Amino acid sequence: MTLEEYICAHSTPENEVLEGITRDTHVHILNAHMLSGQVQGRVLSMISHMIRPKRILELGTFTGYSALCLAEGLAEGGKVVTIEHNDELEETIRRNIARSPLGERIELVIGDAKEVLYRPSLADTFELVFIDADKREYCAYLEAVYPLVPIGGFILADNTLWDGHIIDPAYDKDKQTLGLRAFNDKLAEDERFEQVILPLRDGLTLIRKIG
Repeated sequence: MTLEEYICAHSTPENEVLEGITRDTHVHILNAHMLSGQVQGRVLSMISHMIRPKRILELGTFTGYSALCLAEGLAEGGKVVTIEHNDELEETIRRNIARSPLGERIELVIGDAKEVLYRPSLADTFELVFIDADKREYCAYLEAVYPLVPIGGFILADNTLWDGHIIDPAYDKDKQTLGLRAFNDKLAEDERFEQVILPLRDGLTLIRKIG
């Protein structure tokens, strides 16, 4: 048994809906490794339960797995707004979200997050934001969501270790790696936030807005 298998075996398992989404994503969707998966999904759910947010914003829906995990911890009457740039995934996302009763609490928006975030319809606060979209744009996403998060609110950023590429000179010209390095460096110097990188899968950074 590998350490990863041990962790999975000793973490709360996926429910039937999430298990089905995992299976279907690996069968039908390219780059299925982008799915959050059991352990990260349980972490997202746990954080959401700890915060009990009224509103959650997600950048990068993929097939809807993480949105459903985040929705598990919503306060009563709460809502997840999730933005996906790839319109070819819309039918799959809507079908997957509809599998769960929590789907009624999730609003899918198809479009470029950098544009959608400035729409008047999003002019409200989100106590929790999950960034998991184009790695080259993480710095831009951070600035875009900053005014939408109240003081004390939380931002989660996925893939911030990028399979170790973040410190590998072989990726010094890779645009996604460079985008993530710039994001990590920006956070380390930005006094508006406090943050910690968790070595979970590709790296998950927990960020709290303090100023």
